[in-house]
Amino acid sequence: MSSRNPGTAFDLEWVSRVRVNTQAVLKRAQSIQGQKLPKKQWQSAWLLKAVTCIDLTTLSGDDTPSNVHRLCMKAIQPVRHDLLRKMDMHDKGISTAAVCVYPSRVADAVRSLKAANSSIPVASVATGFPAGQTPLESRLQEVRSAVNDGATEIDIVINRMLALTGQWEAMFNEIRLFREACGDAHMKTILAVGELETLSNVYKASMVAMMAGSDFIKTSTGKEAVNATYPVAIVMLRAIRDYFLCTGHKVGFKPAGGIRTAQESLVWLTLIKEELGSEWLHPHLFRLGASSLLADIERQIYHEVTGQYAALHELPMA
Repeated sequence: MSSRNPGTAFDLEWVSRVRVNTQAVLKRAQSIQGQKLPKKQWQSAWLLKAVTCIDLTTLSGDDTPSNVHRLCMKAIQPVRHDLLRKMDMHDKGISTAAVCVYPSRVADAVRSLKAANSSIPVASVATGFPAGQTPLESRLQEVRSAVNDGATEIDIVINRMLALTGQWEAMFNEIRLFREACGDAHMKTILAVGELETLSNVYKASMVAMMAGSDFIKTSTGKEAVNATYPVAIVMLRAIRDYFLCTGHKVGFKPAGGIRTAQESLVWLTLIKEELGSEWLHPHLFRLGASSLLADIERQIYHEVTGQYAALHELPMA
């Protein structure tokens, strides 16, 4: 899963010269949204695939040990057992890919999952999430603290100022430090694409993040005005493909922010399949960062199985 080979000055010089054809990207994004999506039992199968790729997330100021515990229980049993049984999927170990929380809640999540005898990974945001504007040493300490508390995945945020001012080597060096602080934990690098201004900057930031050792590149914190959009995703996916063709290293992709409906999750799966191939359609290379998406997917599965739409109280969070 890891792609931890450092780049060179020559690589970074090349990155700074890259330009993206915006019109071509927008045309491709439009074609994706117009495609036919799976129906009936095929749709249910794809929705279950989406469930297994979700990083079930809570990143609120009012997070407590109890709501983190509920999140963990939902991650373990994301779809009601009786619904899975009717689909003959009750014994297939369907769970979300991970739970994602703030560093201060990592120990709570680890404790809840351990008590339930679950091996679901705990991911933690870090490095001054969401703005990334705290001093470098405190950002590094936040990573170390989350890892020490049991996080096995760290979602870091880049310093957008470095990207916006073209300081690609400085950005590369910062991400390398975060990579080292992560130790054996997988590192997902959040680009905060809504604040990078151009698609060319999105491609450059994607490349630099991968060259610096990111296991995943992620669109957004979910806190920006613009989060995961299809044009931005296409640029990031093409960067992943280019990086793979150059190095042989596979880097994962995680769209996050504003992904709320089952229908949208199907579009994301289709986009990944078409741009990178079926090999990327697994949790070790594709994640969906979401908090409310799972509820809509479960509602769609309920409809497919029963022929009716569930009332909200029939599919509670936990």
